[in-house]
Amino acid sequence: MTESTWFLLKALILGLVEGFTEFIPVSSTAHLLLIGQWIGFDSGDAKVFEVVIQFGSILAVVWIFRHRLWQLIWGTYRRERTEVAFTRNLIIAFLPAAVIGSLAIQYIKMLFHHPAIFVVTLILGGLIMLWVERKPQFSKFPDSASSPEQPKGSAGPPTQALEDISWKQALAVGCAQCIAMIPGTSRSGATIIGGMMAGIERKTATEFSFFLAIPTMLAATVYDLYRHGSALSGEQTSAIVVGFVAAFFSALVLVKALLRFIARHTYRPFAWYRIALGIVVLIWLSLGS
Repeated sequence: MTESTWFLLKALILGLVEGFTEFIPVSSTAHLLLIGQWIGFDSGDAKVFEVVIQFGSILAVVWIFRHRLWQLIWGTYRRERTEVAFTRNLIIAFLPAAVIGSLAIQYIKMLFHHPAIFVVTLILGGLIMLWVERKPQFSKFPDSASSPEQPKGSAGPPTQALEDISWKQALAVGCAQCIAMIPGTSRSGATIIGGMMAGIERKTATEFSFFLAIPTMLAATVYDLYRHGSALSGEQTSAIVVGFVAAFFSALVLVKALLRFIARHTYRPFAWYRIALGIVVLIWLSLGS
């Protein structure tokens, strides 16, 4: 196997990793960087590969929700109240990360070179997820046949529909997305848990996170290609194409499976996985020092 072929095979592996981790709250960036270091994949200092292939996963969401997206676009054009409100909320949730990201992108990317930060963000993020999932209002599922009465101490029933999300809840999700710029935090994890803390039902918060990912990752991809695209070599470009396609198809499988999973389960398994992975990274760094 030639060196060029092996490089593309590594890109394929990382594309699959990206697709399978982008929409679950375990941090796709942490997995890409840690596994990339483990298999010896060097994407360059700009980390364009890691950013651009994430949009392959986002296109999977576009495909899965294509009918709902068309309804959103057409309804907003026709000024339908619920669709205009949904579009407004997506814009509100997108703006905080757009502003902070454009101002601090270089400082954020510097953190990518410090694997120790993953230990903190993975473990802390897992603990926060466990804490949120313990809240009484998230102890029942929307289709539960049990009594509709709220558990004692509940803050009230969470928002069940995307169209019912308020602008304040959308802003809370947008602010949570800014925290996800720290490597290892997880964009999906921050927006989903941020949405739940703002009073949005688990599955609805997950779907809103999916929709919010579309403008967020499109902007990040365009911005990175604009700044660093001309410096990419032919081999790097080929690797991005391979990783992009792999991320798209693996995300198609993952998103459908995740929506089925969270209809009947909590995010606790992912929280414990984050904590375990953080401990493994800590041991790995300790042994390597």
